[in-house]
Amino acid sequence: MQKVQEEILVDLESERRVLSGMLNSEEARIEAYDSIKEEDFYHPLHRTVFSLICQLYKRDVKPTFAELLKESQNLNLFRNQQDISELAYIAEHFIEGENITYWLGRVKDRSRLRKFESFLRRYHQKIRENQQSVPELLMEAEEELTNLTALENDEQVDTPAGLASLGYEEVERRYLRFKEINELNKGILPLDGLPTGFDSLNNVTLGYKPGDLIILGAQTGHGKTAFALHTAKAVTIEHKENLLYLNTEMSRVQIALRWGSILSQVEHEKLRSGDLTSGEFSKVLQGYSHLSSSGFYSYPCPNLTPDKIISIARKFRAQYNIKMLILDYVGRMEKMTANYAEWQILEQIVKTQKMLAQNLGIAVMCLVQLNEDGTLQGARRMKNECDLMLKMVPVTNEEIEQNEKLRKFRDVNYRLIVDKNRDGKSGIDIMIHFDKTRQILRDAKLV
Repeated sequence: MQKVQEEILVDLESERRVLSGMLNSEEARIEAYDSIKEEDFYHPLHRTVFSLICQLYKRDVKPTFAELLKESQNLNLFRNQQDISELAYIAEHFIEGENITYWLGRVKDRSRLRKFESFLRRYHQKIRENQQSVPELLMEAEEELTNLTALENDEQVDTPAGLASLGYEEVERRYLRFKEINELNKGILPLDGLPTGFDSLNNVTLGYKPGDLIILGAQTGHGKTAFALHTAKAVTIEHKENLLYLNTEMSRVQIALRWGSILSQVEHEKLRSGDLTSGEFSKVLQGYSHLSSSGFYSYPCPNLTPDKIISIARKFRAQYNIKMLILDYVGRMEKMTANYAEWQILEQIVKTQKMLAQNLGIAVMCLVQLNEDGTLQGARRMKNECDLMLKMVPVTNEEIEQNEKLRKFRDVNYRLIVDKNRDGKSGIDIMIHFDKTRQILRDAKLV
């Protein structure tokens, strides 16, 4: 049993193949040097050989078998015959440079498994010692596992040739897709992510993309939740993708009633009171049938913390393959550190959500509350972390009378300010119409 476990966690032959490739091929040396570390090797001798090859490489010395022996003598290494024999075996088992990727993958996979096994062993011991509360232990383990995943994601280094190839393939893909779609739907740019729910915002952002952190700010009572559910409708009902909605304010019944109004276009107050005509009641039932077959998952959680979000999001990503998470809203989350100022709390929350979006490969939208003057507490720090910052602000009749641009729209009553757009233009106002009675948002119509 022990031998089987060692074979799962250790692959000495792959380690030898990687080192052999580095000794015999410039291409293999470059790829290995950029993508693997000394600690990824299990055998102590293999770690030493890798370190020596890298040292020679940095000094522009070709790391041949003879150079390795010479370097090892200067450093008083490889003093026994067994080490010399192992080094000779490595040098003789030459592999072609183009095969290095396969062997590197095997070495890195075993290294990841050993790190994961070490993680499991440590927490198994902590469970046996029983010195921490269950919630504390689980949160600590969740945080460490998240950091372990983040570290693996950060280890990839893009070579110049690899990045150039990636860029060309991506532009070619978008070029061909644009030609194909534009022939059928002129004027609307093809999305590169999830739909936003607004054609104008789709054109600016090309959709919410995996790894994106989107921040939407609005004042109390000015459409944060309506915007969140409008986004959810576009993603889950119209685009047929799965989404998780984390709600810190409303009850399950309140969310369900909001959906009823959005999908039936029957006034929200009528649903709340039950004062419906038979025709309206039929529309509501039809609306709920669309919700029933959608990918909308709601998780009411009034006592939400960043650690809980990470745990819940991982679960839903694994079980339901969610493509987006919406947090409604940041201001209702519990404090992680009691003596932190509000801006410090918001900064920590936003950083956590950005890391979560990147690690899980999903889009994350955070709803935040604007001050009465339209500003956002800690806005600069949030802006640094997010990929897209939107502000939803009301448009008054006085503004419409004084602004020629606004008068071009016949039903504009809100505007969506694109305050930051990492992947495109920012400083843009998108004119929208918000029907509060039916909780419906859409692009404003031109006169």
